[in-house]
Amino acid sequence: MEHVENNSEYAGLQVNAGVAQPGSINPYLNQMRKRRHKLFEPQEYIDGILAGDVSMLGQAITLIESVHPDHQALAQKVIEGCLPYSGNSVRIGISGVPGAGKSTSIDTFGVHLLERDGGKLAVLAIDPSSEKTKGSILGDKTRMEKLAVHPKSFIRPSPTAGSLGGVARKTRESIILCEAAGYNNIFVETVGVGQSETACHSMVDYFLLIQLAGTGDELQGIKRGIMEIADGIVINKADGENVEKAELAASHFRNALHLFPMPESGVMPEVRCYSGFYELGIDGVLDMIFDYIDKVKASGYFQYKRNEQSKYWMYESINEQLRNSFYFNKKIKDMTEDMEAEVLGGKITSFVAAKRLLDEYFSEMKGQE
Repeated sequence: MEHVENNSEYAGLQVNAGVAQPGSINPYLNQMRKRRHKLFEPQEYIDGILAGDVSMLGQAITLIESVHPDHQALAQKVIEGCLPYSGNSVRIGISGVPGAGKSTSIDTFGVHLLERDGGKLAVLAIDPSSEKTKGSILGDKTRMEKLAVHPKSFIRPSPTAGSLGGVARKTRESIILCEAAGYNNIFVETVGVGQSETACHSMVDYFLLIQLAGTGDELQGIKRGIMEIADGIVINKADGENVEKAELAASHFRNALHLFPMPESGVMPEVRCYSGFYELGIDGVLDMIFDYIDKVKASGYFQYKRNEQSKYWMYESINEQLRNSFYFNKKIKDMTEDMEAEVLGGKITSFVAAKRLLDEYFSEMKGQE
């Protein structure tokens, strides 16, 4: 293309044609892009997962996280096929305030667990999504350097995508797939923002709360009610000059736990100190976790809790389906804008607008019967 700057009136100024765009340095890039969007048959996903194919497991979890109706239908078939092969793992939820060292601790716990157990470990790390951009960094793998390269581990960071409490909406289904793929230990890391602990507790066998010493009032956990659902509490960064502070904080937590009634499991939560960075006291934390698992399995509470969780998630799924049915209804979508305008204009209250939308929705559902 001729540049206007090369005309005679612009003497002394010349613009070159430029360099041709080079081809991709990766000859397989286009093939990878095509393959990325390919969907398999449900049985192909199931066979791949049961064979321990990490790539197929990752693609199946991507289907689970998708909001596309076709993907959801396919994902449910895959989950149903994997369900008979699930339930054979120990599910451990790990939470704590931001900066408590959750990712570093998971990295250390995981490597030690794999060394002494000899099994496989899946880490479902939940990354908070931005309320403004809806995006997530998904950078947990960078803080789990040892597990990221371990042949027996699988790390899957997932965005919260606005789900209540910070635990990804489909984490429970992802656990089923990981168990079917042969992972006998599952770590679920939450974002540690209050409500996430409750959601995480409803899908794991053991809930571990990571705390720090010397950050103010060590009993803040009582006010938030988190200690009521914790099966064990650990104080991180108990190394160097911080050992005494950690032990003092641990004693405070032990005393505080006596203020609560005995947990439903019948096992009083323990409090331990450790250092995730320097790998101190790790075996003690793992012993605490698996001693609890042995006790609740022996008492029958382990299976009882799993059954209660299954019922809980059945009702949660019903609530989710009803929400989706309402908000994705075309009539409701069109009517919502009008209701919003009337509410903002002060013509009707929020409650009246909500009632009109619900009345319209139920009227339409009744007409479809």
